[in-house]
Amino acid sequence: MSDTLYFEDFTVGSRRELGSKQITEEEIIAFARQYDPQPFHIDKEAAKQSIYGGLISSGWMTCSVMMRMLVDNMTSRAASMGSPGVDEIRWLKPVYAGDTLTVTLVVLDARPSNSKPDRGVVHTQWEAVNQRGELVCTVKGMGMYGRRPA
Repeated sequence: MSDTLYFEDFTVGSRRELGSKQITEEEIIAFARQYDPQPFHIDKEAAKQSIYGGLISSGWMTCSVMMRMLVDNMTSRAASMGSPGVDEIRWLKPVYAGDTLTVTLVVLDARPSNSKPDRGVVHTQWEAVNQRGELVCTVKGMGMYGRRPA
């Protein structure tokens, strides 16, 4: 029996923990310098004067960290066929240097494709909480997964 995850392995309401990662100041600054160079992401002194009171992760970095956890802890062993898109991203609380994010995948809906019988579409919500249990980010989207071979 293969340990590959197929479309049939995603049941509505199921939750799959994808791991945890501590966010470092160096990662925040490096990501932001390249992709989101706002003062509260790249300059510690400016960040102290901002509404956040300190350096915070770009929301796009938070999503990238979540994606990496998804790939490392699930998608890399799934019959993934990619994603037709993301429907909603919510950055609910700032992510500070030193925060540890734990990410969980929640299956919202799973339907076999009507036009392509070799696959199904799974609608999910990714949830990132910090070390205090505060929900900091959610991503709603979908993934295509191959059906289990007969």
